[in-house]
Amino acid sequence: MTEKSIFPKSRWQINCSEKKLPFLKNSVMLVGLPGIGNVGKIVVDFLIDELKAKKLYHINSYYFPHTVFVTENNLVELPSIEIYYKKGSGKISDFIFVSGDVQPTGQESCYEFCDMLLDIFHDLKGKEILTLGGIGLQEVSEKPKVFCTGTTQAQVDVYKKATAVNPHLYGVVGPIVGVSGVLLGLSINRNIPAVCILAETIAHPYYVGIKGSKEILLVLQKKFGLSVDLNKLDKEIKDFEKDIVHTAQQMMDEMHKQGAVGQQSYIG
Repeated sequence: MTEKSIFPKSRWQINCSEKKLPFLKNSVMLVGLPGIGNVGKIVVDFLIDELKAKKLYHINSYYFPHTVFVTENNLVELPSIEIYYKKGSGKISDFIFVSGDVQPTGQESCYEFCDMLLDIFHDLKGKEILTLGGIGLQEVSEKPKVFCTGTTQAQVDVYKKATAVNPHLYGVVGPIVGVSGVLLGLSINRNIPAVCILAETIAHPYYVGIKGSKEILLVLQKKFGLSVDLNKLDKEIKDFEKDIVHTAQQMMDEMHKQGAVGQQSYIG
């Protein structure tokens, strides 16, 4: 099916892969974009593959870094963010997945993007938003800790009771920078329940936080009853590392050119 742009003259170019929006009920939006250890991205990409989610939106933007990626077939492509969906069955929730090569790093563009996500969430009859990310440390134990914060105490308590997340995040990290944080903040104004789940990982641009990702997957598996084989994540480490490290290297090169490296110590 040919993708059709729904905002062709905008600085946000959003192409829809379907003729009409899917009917979802009480869906949960999982957001995992590149950040420290790429923890959130690994989780969401793994679930997209394992659950065979269908692509709904493909997003390019003039606000994304002015660069292109060289693919394995030696062609170029623009950085993008994609939105997928998966209808659940029985007690399994419907899901909306947000993943991509980049996340908007400019202040205004980050807010614009998060507002757009909330509009899409509303159109798809969403119930709850989860942003996923990493906490950058110098060292991490064999079993990284997983923390949780959210827009209301009641929402945090739900995850505290249902899983092993630590709700005491204050003092562990500073401000949560980027989409992982701003999306939660804007959710408050729309009365949308939203939670951020963060796992400890290594604070290095080329480090792939597989251990932290697995701990978050265990939390999601327990909370939502997901039937996924986490052993496959170990088998796919090399592919994840190859793709993510290659992308990170290109993005870091671009950030060095712009003098942006070192300006932010934490991006979820």
